[in-house]
Amino acid sequence: MDHRSLLLLGLLMSDSQHGYQIHDFIEKNLTFISNMKKATAYSLLDKLSKDGFIDVSVEFDGNRPPRKVYSINESGRKQFYHLLVKNLSAAESIFYEGDIGFMFLDYLSLNEAIDSLQTKYEVLKEKYNTINHLSIHECSSGVTIAMNHKKRMLEADLSFITETIQQLSERNIHQETE
Repeated sequence: MDHRSLLLLGLLMSDSQHGYQIHDFIEKNLTFISNMKKATAYSLLDKLSKDGFIDVSVEFDGNRPPRKVYSINESGRKQFYHLLVKNLSAAESIFYEGDIGFMFLDYLSLNEAIDSLQTKYEVLKEKYNTINHLSIHECSSGVTIAMNHKKRMLEADLSFITETIQQLSERNIHQETE
């Protein structure tokens, strides 16, 4: 949960924003960094407000319904820096759900396993191409670093899947010649 609080507080560091702006930015620009859903963002913004890290005001704009505007306060800035240092210095354990499938690969025929991994490869390649074509040079250096990290992780995944398909293909050829 700390990483989500860090994200929301970080987005408020430069400007006050209403919830829609925050969620829209996350959904359009950070889909490779966060999978935070709209309901989670609003719930967490309310929690950050109750904890005294952000202030909430109501903005009226013509005939539009009133909307909440969120602003980080001094307590929130301190919390942001605390979470930032904690996040950057943590060596997290990463669990890939796909690794569970690898564990049971032997229950598929080699052809089914190879076909499944080729499908996985195509999906990963599409994500990689999407990141590769983003205009991250216009972003802050921190966003550029985060996107480059995601790009490297996808490169590693693509390489691993390619090697695994190759190993399974060689095993398949070996079995067919026996």
